Amino acid sequence: MNSEVLPSIEVVLASASKQLADVSDSPLLDAKVLLADVFEQTLTYLITWHDKQLTEVQLSAFQQMLDRRLAGEPIAYIVGVKEFWSLPFFVAPSTLIPRPDTETLIELVLANHQANHQPNYSPNHDKGNLQLLDLGTGTGAIALALASENPSWQVQAVDFNPDAVKLAQRNAQHLALNHVKIYQSDWFSEVNAQSNEDKFDIIVSNPPYIDEADPHLVAGDVRFEPKSALVADNQGLADIEHIVSEAKSYLASGGAIYLEHGYQQGQAVRGILIANGYQNAQTEQDLAGNDRITWACLA
Repeated sequence: MNSEVLPSIEVVLASASKQLADVSDSPLLDAKVLLADVFEQTLTYLITWHDKQLTEVQLSAFQQMLDRRLAGEPIAYIVGVKEFWSLPFFVAPSTLIPRPDTETLIELVLANHQANHQPNYSPNHDKGNLQLLDLGTGTGAIALALASENPSWQVQAVDFNPDAVKLAQRNAQHLALNHVKIYQSDWFSEVNAQSNEDKFDIIVSNPPYIDEADPHLVAGDVRFEPKSALVADNQGLADIEHIVSEAKSYLASGGAIYLEHGYQQGQAVRGILIANGYQNAQTEQDLAGNDRITWACLA
C-alpha cells in the first residue's frame, strides 16, 4: 500500500467511532484510547497531530485492536491498563477491571481513618500506623490506592487466584509500593492473626456479589471478566456472609470492615453485619446515588 493513501489520525478516528457506535457508549473516546496506545502517545497528541498519516504497521495494529473492541472486549483488557484513583493499573482477564464506583470505598476509608478525622469508634493503633487487609485484591487497586495515600499504614492484600496475585505484585512494583504485602490466600486461610497485636484495624473487600442468574452477566464488559470474581451463591451474598463471620477473628477491637456490594444489597449487608454483632452498620452511596459500600465496626 502506498503511504500517500494511508489515512490520517482524524480520518481513522472518525471511521472507528462510527463503527463503535453500536457497541460503546463512548465510541470516539474508545477509538482515541486505542489509537493513542498504538502511537504510544497521549490523547492530546492525537488532537495536535490530527492530520498525521498512519504507517501500515500502525494501521494494522489499530485494526486488530478495533476488531477486538467491536467484538465487545473491554478497552482495559485490550490496552492492558486502567486508571483507578489517578493511578495506572495493569489489568488482565484474570481479574476484574477497577471501576470508578469502587473509589467510593477509598474515599470512605480515608475520611474515617486519616489522622484529622475522629470516627465513632477508636481503632487500637495510632491512625498514622494502621494495619489494613484487602480481601480478594484482584489488580491490587484498593490496597495500593490506600497505601499510596498512607505510606505508614501496614497493608496486606490477598487473592485466591495466583495470576491475580502476580498481577497485583506487578502493580505494586510499578507504583513503587513494594512495602504492601501481597500473597495468595482463600479469603482468610493464609492470614495470621494469632494475637490482638497482629489483628487489623481495617478490613476491606470488593468480593463476588452477583447472583448467578443475573442477566447482566451476559451483557457488556462483564462477559469478558472472570465469573469467579463476580458470582456468589445465596443471591450473591454467600461470600459477604463468610467474610463478615470470619473477620471477627481478625479485626482488632474497634476495628472497621468495609464491603462493596450490589446496588440492591445495602439492607441485606447491614443485616448480616448486625446479626454478627457489628455496630453502627451504615451504607454509603456511589456517585450515581446507588447503595455501594456498607461498613461497620467491631465492638
